[in-house]
Amino acid sequence: MTITDRRGVPSGSGSAAARESVERATRHMMSFDEPPLDDLDRAIAHDPAWALPHAMKAGFLLSLTEPSLQAEAGLHLACAHALATAATPTRERQHLGALDAIAEGRWLHAGKLWDALLVEQPRDALALQWAHLWDFYRGDAEALRARPARALPEWDADDPLQPCVLGLYAFGLEENHEYAAAEDTGRQALRADARVPWAVHAVAHVMEMQGRFDDGATWLRQHQTHWTERNGFAVHLWWHAALFRLEAMDLVGALRLADTHLAGEPIEVTLNRVDAASLLWRLRLLGVDVGARCAALVADWPLGDDEAGQSAFNDLHRVLAWLGADQVGAAEAWVARCAGRVLAAADAARDNHVVAREIGLPLMRGLCAFARGEPDTAAALMYPARAMAARIGGSHAQRDLIDQTLLAAAADGRQHKALGRALLNERLMAKPATPLTRHWLGRIGGRADALP
Repeated sequence: MTITDRRGVPSGSGSAAARESVERATRHMMSFDEPPLDDLDRAIAHDPAWALPHAMKAGFLLSLTEPSLQAEAGLHLACAHALATAATPTRERQHLGALDAIAEGRWLHAGKLWDALLVEQPRDALALQWAHLWDFYRGDAEALRARPARALPEWDADDPLQPCVLGLYAFGLEENHEYAAAEDTGRQALRADARVPWAVHAVAHVMEMQGRFDDGATWLRQHQTHWTERNGFAVHLWWHAALFRLEAMDLVGALRLADTHLAGEPIEVTLNRVDAASLLWRLRLLGVDVGARCAALVADWPLGDDEAGQSAFNDLHRVLAWLGADQVGAAEAWVARCAGRVLAAADAARDNHVVAREIGLPLMRGLCAFARGEPDTAAALMYPARAMAARIGGSHAQRDLIDQTLLAAAADGRQHKALGRALLNERLMAKPATPLTRHWLGRIGGRADALP
């Protein structure tokens, strides 16, 4: 008889207690309410021969994009392979293959493996969660929408994890500019379960993209009790709250959030430090002195030379932190280390290296030029890469720091005023004129009658 989990997905464990522990761990991974590792240890204790909990440990650690955790993730992955046998369900072996690809830097191939798995097992929550995260890290907006869309009709409305899948779908809709559908889907998820941070996050993104900064601030406050307490999404949602303050040109409010929620003890992993660097850089572009704060961020950010070049998105944000701290030499040295890594033939199979060569390096070099006081050079380097920037990963809102820097370069330089006006025109066609947009219009110049 085939053993299955509560969704009818084949399972490699005959222990009901082990399967229940994995179910709780999966819930933690999708809701970010606490790390899944304790429940995975319980699953291993209940069934020491089951490969999946070890694979889940590896996948969770890899999903943090923390270079220092990769060796530990590799040990868990090796243990999972040692336990896998011919009797291991196909879907569990497919997970192992996909995680192998992630560990090797072949993220696109991993997505294809998870995609094939989900065609046969659309209720495999792990496959949906992991594929979504790495679609996000690759900046694949179409996959963010399409993958959960193919699976959702197969999920029962009373499944405890179905609201989490709705949250994934809502974010995918938002990244494809389907804002009304994204907001409706996010709200639907939260009516079913108010503890789904992806849904809170998706609606916050909609409001950010539509310039609804007051609505966004209110939205996050309304749901704050469900995402602030121990939730792994909290730092990122505080970052969104700060973006709404920036859009209103409330620089004091944004800086207060930076100091209380994006500094010190709450900043635990690279994903958190990326948000802190992004926020501080935007404040710097608006004339706020963030040098000491950026220096503190760099001081607490482990940066081994061997970590350079593993993620173009993370590398760019490391550079921002150094530049914000006025450590231009350190930033340029990191860019040089990244270039050496991504140009090395031995690592050519890593997806990130193509992205870094074509997009990451020009952007980082442009940022360094801006910090050196060469705004025209910065704009010339960064603007060609802008059209391809989605490939470095992250969201539209995260990558908007590229436009913010280009606007500052246009304002400070002599040669790219027309580019600055063109970017402002594009912005005004996408959302109403916010105080932030008016700030840049005032610095760069443009048609006042274009504003409502």
